[in-house]
Amino acid sequence: MNAFSGIDMGEVTRLTRAGQLTEAMALLQGRSASAKPQAGTPEGAPRKDASTARPASTIDMVAPRAPGGAWTAPGFGLGTAGEAPADGTSPSERQGLAETLRSLRERFPKMGGISGLADGLGSPQRAPIPVPDGARYEERTFSNAAGSRTYKVYVPSGYTGQALPLVVMLHGCTQSPDDFASGTRMNALAEEQTFLVAYPGQPQSANMQKCWNWFNAADQQRGSGEPSLIAGIAQDVIREFSADPKRVYVAGLSAGGAAAAIMAATYPDLFAAIGVHSGLPYGAAKDMPSAFAAMNGGGTAQPLGARMSVPTIVFHGDADRTVNAANGDRIIAQAKPEGALGKVVTHGESPGGMTYTRSVQSDPSGREVLEQWVLHGAGHAWSGGSPNGTYTDPRGPDASREMVRFFMAHTGGSDTRQQ
Repeated sequence: MNAFSGIDMGEVTRLTRAGQLTEAMALLQGRSASAKPQAGTPEGAPRKDASTARPASTIDMVAPRAPGGAWTAPGFGLGTAGEAPADGTSPSERQGLAETLRSLRERFPKMGGISGLADGLGSPQRAPIPVPDGARYEERTFSNAAGSRTYKVYVPSGYTGQALPLVVMLHGCTQSPDDFASGTRMNALAEEQTFLVAYPGQPQSANMQKCWNWFNAADQQRGSGEPSLIAGIAQDVIREFSADPKRVYVAGLSAGGAAAAIMAATYPDLFAAIGVHSGLPYGAAKDMPSAFAAMNGGGTAQPLGARMSVPTIVFHGDADRTVNAANGDRIIAQAKPEGALGKVVTHGESPGGMTYTRSVQSDPSGREVLEQWVLHGAGHAWSGGSPNGTYTDPRGPDASREMVRFFMAHTGGSDTRQQ
């Protein structure tokens, strides 16, 4: 029997968009929307206006049921907008339902039976990626002994053959290169500041929910697995566009953030700096128990040592229920070079009203080598991103712009060999 049989999904969506999440939850549980709230939900609690009620979307990375299996993000399905719904709802109702379930899961994180309800709901179709006159946004494929990956590359209109910096962007679970480009607005920054961007794509054949396999030991090694593919893509772009091999950077969100940390550990000679948003440190997991422990805030991160330390900028929400914020601290600790560092801590508030704590650590020469943004009240979403992409929180400071600022202050790697 379909999970939504007998439920007025239009009303569930309406209640959610109005900020009445308790009532929407009641309908999904088969109760009247007028039923009393569950224990722990204050009666008569003020509700936010619909314009501010929608929380940031989350990405769930759930461990495989068997060793070597694919990790999944069960809150988000694999279908596409416009598919004929099996439950009789319209595409707009199904899109609204996906939004509803994301909101409810954020509000009621321990409610059993809700995590799988959004499977197959699909995502709304999104506008094509804008490409200014003279710029290019093209698809390529890279292959080596580990397999093949398609990727998108953005070439700004200001490119005339000069050696430009390159930023490699690794998407999160269920995302795609186009989705990540939209959500991070990195192409707009590339156009503004004249650098190249590459977006490797993780196919469903490698992971059913398109997560980078950060938890597999085979994908944590130089010269093999996914690190070799990501490094190969960066090297392909360097060769094709004569990019500056000393100004190559990598950033990612969630599973992509964990993969970015792996790239710093395995290819410190290729990447001059990295950015990790809501991710985990290198070596955080090699099996299911350690992966669960790491995501929940357990485990440790071993320092990489001076030879492998790569300048690192980290963003993490302190209300992240998917990847515990302790992982942000561990990424910074792992990336710390040997020797004493000076530290400056500032507090601020973004134009969207999100408060944050920013910590910057500098070496004796004054070079800023570590930067950490703790986003207060933020969940598992790209800070300051565009609502045109998934898993973004537009209220926060602009993580993309801050990462690019940090990147451009660093030069380093020069390895363009095939890996």
